[in-house]
Amino acid sequence: MAKPIPEMPSSVFVALVGRPNVGKSSLTNYLVGEKVAIVTQKPQTTRSRITGIITKGPVQYVLMDTPGIHAARNKLDARMTQTAAASLKDVDVTLMLFEPEGEFTDAELRMVAALQKGGPAVAVINKVDLLSSLTKLEARRRQIEDFGCFDKVLTVSAKDGTGCDELFAVLKPYGNEGPHYFDDEAFTDMPEKELVAELVREKALLFMRDEIPHGIAVVVERFKERPDKDLIDIDVDIYCERKSHKGMIIGKGGQMLKKIGSAARADIEELLGVKVNLQCWVKVREDWRDSEQQLNNLGFAKP
Repeated sequence: MAKPIPEMPSSVFVALVGRPNVGKSSLTNYLVGEKVAIVTQKPQTTRSRITGIITKGPVQYVLMDTPGIHAARNKLDARMTQTAAASLKDVDVTLMLFEPEGEFTDAELRMVAALQKGGPAVAVINKVDLLSSLTKLEARRRQIEDFGCFDKVLTVSAKDGTGCDELFAVLKPYGNEGPHYFDDEAFTDMPEKELVAELVREKALLFMRDEIPHGIAVVVERFKERPDKDLIDIDVDIYCERKSHKGMIIGKGGQMLKKIGSAARADIEELLGVKVNLQCWVKVREDWRDSEQQLNNLGFAKP
């Protein structure tokens, strides 16, 4: 009996798009099996394009988790929206995530219009674990099918994993034969310093009031392994937009900053696999979200 011809290596580049808080980062983390994107209940958590990498045998899936599409209120929001739109040009297929019910936003409809002109695309209805009625789910499926730009409409729950693993079989045919772009053991192309900064920002988002965290940027200023022991010294600057915000981030007797740092340190040590000496400092850069120069200085490059 003739031996089966081995499958050629291939790569599939996938953009995940959708409204804020629809679950793009949660789905990325579930599929990758590692935490590459921070997740909170607050909208607009993801600010840049984050890459998750999954290699299954000869097929490498490269997922690009993009910022939520929404109306821009400042220059940072505008860059986030541009990043999401630019991602459509760089991929083999777009996964657009939708809520299981409710009205479509204007930003969602603009993204659908862009996909109607381009493509290919697959729709994913997320959060099906929250639905008590199959009738509502079928109604949503028909709404999305009527857009006419999606090859398939899938239903998943990024929270409990329902339907998520089936996505790989759906995405595989969009791949292109050729060598893998990343090492097969890699799970992200983000530098460790960037992952550390995101983990600190996640804790600020979790613990702070609604408005203040969106005015926070985090930059790792020092990341140095000690030669004599298994320990990394990390210095982090947390930038905010107002002097009054600085006091709130530090908190009474430094308690809020200590809470953010302690929670972030635990996640960073799990990520890096070593003990970490994390020092956090709070600095003020007024209205940095509306300053092109400061956005550049803080690493928010234009797409």
